[in-house]
Amino acid sequence: MSREPVAASPLPAAGPRRTAQPPPDTGRDRVLRAGLVADAPIRTRRVGFKESVRRFWPLTRGDRRWIVLVCLCAIVAALAETVAILVFAELTDNALQKGSVSAFWAPAALWLGVAVAGGVVGYLGNSLAAWTAERFVMRLRARVFAHLQKLPPHFFQRNRRGDLVERLTGDVDAIEQLVVTGLVQAATATFGVIFYAGAAFWLRWDMALVTFALAPLFWIATRRFTGRVKEVSRRERAADGAITSVVEEGLVNVVLTQAYNRQRDEQERLRREARSWLRASVTSARLNELYEQIVEVLETLCVLAIIGLGAWEISAGRMTLGQLLAFAAFVGYLYPPIRDLGQLGLTVTEATAGSERLLEILDARPAVTDPEPAVVVRAPSRAVGAVEACRVHFRYPGGTEEVLKDFSFSAVPGELVVITGPSGAGKSTLAALLLRFYDPDAGSIRLDGIPVNRLPLAQLRRNITLLPQETLVLHDTVEENIACGRDNVTHGDVVRAARAADAEVFIAALPDGYDTVIAPGTSRLSGGQLQRVAIARAMLRDAPVLILDEPTTGLDTLATQRILGPLRRLAAGRTTIVITHDLDLAADADRILVLDRGRLVESGTHAQLLAHRGLYATLFHTHPPSHNGAVHTSPPVRPVADGDRRLR
Repeated sequence: MSREPVAASPLPAAGPRRTAQPPPDTGRDRVLRAGLVADAPIRTRRVGFKESVRRFWPLTRGDRRWIVLVCLCAIVAALAETVAILVFAELTDNALQKGSVSAFWAPAALWLGVAVAGGVVGYLGNSLAAWTAERFVMRLRARVFAHLQKLPPHFFQRNRRGDLVERLTGDVDAIEQLVVTGLVQAATATFGVIFYAGAAFWLRWDMALVTFALAPLFWIATRRFTGRVKEVSRRERAADGAITSVVEEGLVNVVLTQAYNRQRDEQERLRREARSWLRASVTSARLNELYEQIVEVLETLCVLAIIGLGAWEISAGRMTLGQLLAFAAFVGYLYPPIRDLGQLGLTVTEATAGSERLLEILDARPAVTDPEPAVVVRAPSRAVGAVEACRVHFRYPGGTEEVLKDFSFSAVPGELVVITGPSGAGKSTLAALLLRFYDPDAGSIRLDGIPVNRLPLAQLRRNITLLPQETLVLHDTVEENIACGRDNVTHGDVVRAARAADAEVFIAALPDGYDTVIAPGTSRLSGGQLQRVAIARAMLRDAPVLILDEPTTGLDTLATQRILGPLRRLAAGRTTIVITHDLDLAADADRILVLDRGRLVESGTHAQLLAHRGLYATLFHTHPPSHNGAVHTSPPVRPVADGDRRLR
């Protein structure tokens, strides 16, 4: 049956029409920016201590018994210190002051035994605390990373990658200080205060009251510093993320930097961010150091008060030297835990700044989620591959312009559909909707007649293979880069896929063959070779629907011709959708859809659209294909069976 070109959607228009102005014809990236950067980057939301603990404490599930055990170890260690000080007082009064060797051995043996027991318990407690803390860090980082994997593409276009990396590293460590280490330190300090203060009261309650009257000064000092430390910590962490972003962007764009002599500009960017970090870091250090010195002065004041009172009591015969030394030791041991509790307040303050930054990520909502079980449509795990878009309207989150307007089309297995049009027409948005990175604002996308939002995401995406415009490469071996397209893959499967993608020869020539490590931006492989690795990955994935997004971008004529054979084999028998400006790939299509400003304006075969003399003909004659519309320079790999349409 012949197809006649149309000037609008092949389906009758129905339903409400959108009235937004069309986006300017400035390319796909600018269209995305117009819709995405309108949303500000993640906004800082003030978070307090209680909410931070409430949100992150559930991650300690499974380790709470170990946290309790660590706290018990801290209690035993503090008790051992208390006993050791009392034994020291007995040694001083009965052995040292009297010069009695016989009175030395029993207290000395007890002191040594207590010290060994305290050392063993302290070692076990600290080791267990470190293990528990690192497990919490690992669990939290995994949770944040897993959540990031669910967020839509526009989230990552609004936020700098370096800042996100900093949140996954420094801010995660700060939360651990708040939830695990901070809790253990608080328990250790609290029981230390209880034991040492109790022992001091037991020795001389009146002197203890006089000494402890100075304790509120520590609380006042901490309160004075808390607010400023939190604000400075927030600025310091933001500056850390900015520096990481500048460095990451500079490394990624080093060719642009060198080609445009932007070295000084990049260095100035780094210096500018580094100055912000320097100011925040130095201010934080000054505040913490000032706090430490004030506490030191307060402790010195307390010690002088003890010595003065003790000298008076000894001169009056109401206190022995051993008791004074023990009392001084208890007070000396008491103030570090009090100081730790005050410092812990500053640590908590700093950690809540990291908590705010992490919760900004965790509270960001995915654009799509799995459907509720009640609405899921049962379907075979492998789809047939029929794809349909019906009256789709869509704008990106935060955008004001509709990228697709009343767009409809269908494609069936074995059919090759090319989607083309001017830059910014909305072509690549279709791939995002088919894979359900987003849901349309109106209309529906269907796979085998089932709305894609009624299929589990994993099942939907397992049936669609995307070859994006930028070839995606993992920092791993060539074999792993090919095998990542499917589970339970053998080396033989990888080799057969590489052979079908015409990649076997150049892979064998690599230093370590399939075990050669490649990376994003690698110079080991050319653009065409990387594309063939991606084609091998897609062949191994073997999904019934294939989406090629600008598959020849950045490739010269020879490289393009080299990948056409593998692309023919890859497309064979599948529903193949090619999104392209390259009209070399359009001439043999079963159907060509021409988009302009989000609307389907023409549909037909290459010959029909040229005869129609519309937008497609204008695009074709403005940028004529290098092979006059023929994509092949050699015969097909194998004859085309009836009903088996492909790139040919």
